[in-house]
Amino acid sequence: MTENEWSIQQIGKIAGTTSRTLRHYDDVGLLAPSRIGHNGYRYYDQTALVRLQRILLLRELGLGLPQIADVLEREASEIPALESHLAWLRQEQERLMRQVASVENTITALKGGERLMAENMFDGFDHTQYKDEVEERWGKKAYADSDRWWRSMSADEKAAWQQQVSDLGRDWIAAAESGASPESGEAQALAKRHVAWLTGIPGTPAAAPGGDVKAYVIGLGEMYVADPRFGANYATSAGGTAGAEFVRDALRLYAEGNL
Repeated sequence: MTENEWSIQQIGKIAGTTSRTLRHYDDVGLLAPSRIGHNGYRYYDQTALVRLQRILLLRELGLGLPQIADVLEREASEIPALESHLAWLRQEQERLMRQVASVENTITALKGGERLMAENMFDGFDHTQYKDEVEERWGKKAYADSDRWWRSMSADEKAAWQQQVSDLGRDWIAAAESGASPESGEAQALAKRHVAWLTGIPGTPAAAPGGDVKAYVIGLGEMYVADPRFGANYATSAGGTAGAEFVRDALRLYAEGNL
């Protein structure tokens, strides 16, 4: 073993994973060892370490192994892919720190019997972070309408809306973990709630007069699986994309039968 390579046991310890997991990654074609010694031991070089780092980052986002393989195949160049991921991580870090500060201030105010400052309670809950993406997908008017709607709400209304979103996500996860099928009454009732929520947001194709709600709902379900940022909202304790797939399938069935 050279100074620029590590044994499978060393990598498992450093990366916080197991030799069994690393061997599984090799079996499914995700991460092959750089070489196998005459004694049968697996060794990994720097290139393999970078690939493993990318795999673990994508796993943190909730992607399953097949989805990770697709991402790695599409983004073969490590540096641009890691730079993009780092930028996203920094953005999330900054947003989470703002949320932490907001919640800490709320707790301090409640403990001290102080008046809550509504304008300070939702820092970090920034819906504008997806402005460019919304405009690219659905046009500037779509974003302008939704932004105007959001800003018109009071702090209490915003809190109630966020609670509605949280409750819906929680109920989706509970249904998925209970083993319910997408065509079950429970799942279809959730799909109905989901569509009602979507159609209540100005600026979305679901709320636009004459919009193709059916196509929008089905497409959004597919995006929940393909985009880890959204799929994470439906991640079950088992990890991967099973929760998002459950939501996608239930939404598709509901849309095809009711929209």
